[in-house]
Amino acid sequence: MTGKNCLVTGATGYIGGRLVPELLDAGHRVRCLARSPEKLRDHLWAGRAEVVRGDVTDPRSVAAAMSGIDVAYYLVHALGAGRGFEERDRTAARTFAEQAHAAGVGRVVYLGGLTPAGIPGRALSPHLRSRAEVGEIFLAGPVPATVLRAAVVIGSGSASFEMLRYLTERLPVMVTPSWVGTRCQPIAVRDVLRYLVGSAAMAPEVDRAFDIGGPDVVTYEEMMRRYAAVAGLPPRLILRVPMLTPRLSSHWIGLVTPVPRALARPLAESLRHEVVCAEHDIAVHVPDPPGTPIGLDEALALALQRIREARVTTRWSSAAVPGAPSDPLPTDPDWAGGSLYTDHRELAVEAPPEALWRVVEGIGGENGWYSFPLAWAVRGWLDRLVGGVGIRRGRRDAARLRVGDSLDFWRVEEIVPGRLLRLRAEMRLPGLAWLELHADPPCPGEGGSRYRQRALFHPHGLLGHLYWWSVSPFHALVFGGMARNIARAARRPDGD
Repeated sequence: MTGKNCLVTGATGYIGGRLVPELLDAGHRVRCLARSPEKLRDHLWAGRAEVVRGDVTDPRSVAAAMSGIDVAYYLVHALGAGRGFEERDRTAARTFAEQAHAAGVGRVVYLGGLTPAGIPGRALSPHLRSRAEVGEIFLAGPVPATVLRAAVVIGSGSASFEMLRYLTERLPVMVTPSWVGTRCQPIAVRDVLRYLVGSAAMAPEVDRAFDIGGPDVVTYEEMMRRYAAVAGLPPRLILRVPMLTPRLSSHWIGLVTPVPRALARPLAESLRHEVVCAEHDIAVHVPDPPGTPIGLDEALALALQRIREARVTTRWSSAAVPGAPSDPLPTDPDWAGGSLYTDHRELAVEAPPEALWRVVEGIGGENGWYSFPLAWAVRGWLDRLVGGVGIRRGRRDAARLRVGDSLDFWRVEEIVPGRLLRLRAEMRLPGLAWLELHADPPCPGEGGSRYRQRALFHPHGLLGHLYWWSVSPFHALVFGGMARNIARAARRPDGD
């Protein structure tokens, strides 16, 4: 098969970030369209793919990205994006379809959600309804389209898998909503990627939707029990409570798992109706090799193995949090000015810069924030209560960070290996916040290294100023303790 020129949108997300290397390994040439190309620069495949800046809602940038493309992958959607997401999804899909036609693209490939048979669109959850509408837009367009419809995707780092994992691991006795008895057909992420890659070679006359799923049809309750068995956990006691609506369930999921309420609600809503494949026609065009599709138990075991081996390449949190700040850092050339509060700490460290950097790059997640754990935990819980991401997102990798990684309630905005880690806050705040950690060479005449730490806050309105002054009395304890403990950890022989 001759390699195709492929455009991938959503490459900073969970599926898109995994699809790009699969396409490259299959002999295709890949161009990625991203609002923030810098988030892709540290991926292992970054040097093999072209990355252009643009947005799927901007016709000009989409038109430029489509030039010379054979197959265009549409892997973006507004899951958890709040009010108005349906219109944004609709506009973006129409723009993408129109520009694909204008550029002479041979095929559009879209990954959507599996919708229940016989249920009218108005009865679906808003997110399932929107994803179905996007698929219909592509199928109604002049460019041949492949619309893949999947239910629960099982893979290390997927939102569905992490919701399942944390609910099962943290709650040996569970009071659950009635939807845990609804049947669904989960699919391993490896099979999703196989179908996506195979779609590039479909014949021009193929223009339709395909249901994709694994070989097992199970209830969510059975998935939890089978996860417990695969993970070696004692059997779970599950008690159903009918009055737990998807809205109430999302609060419950948000409290127990790292998945924030804004994302948990559409996931829970999608489980209200039975979602089982009505056909497996995809195998005619993308044949199943022996041993595929992968069964549920094997998919769960593969996901757990990648987590234990720290080989999670993308996570659900890879994509930016909807509504998260995107303003420039106050030190950037395009900073527009305004009030800026800073908390600066600097210490000489009796350890080489590389030892200090190991501690800096390993911050957060299981390693914590090196000061007043209760304060960080309380701040995370408060963020959860107001619909934020909280502090439990953890890390993709226990030792290494890359630009775009989520890190508890921060996101890595810049990293200069061995020197600088800059984090942007994604917690709910009346302003914008950053945290910079530096591992510097020593000053002349000194040995070891120097640690510099800077917290910055740009307040929005009076509430922002009041927020800063209300928390500033705790900075000596939180930020001062953080600097001292990081320096102390760097001096230890094992660096932790």
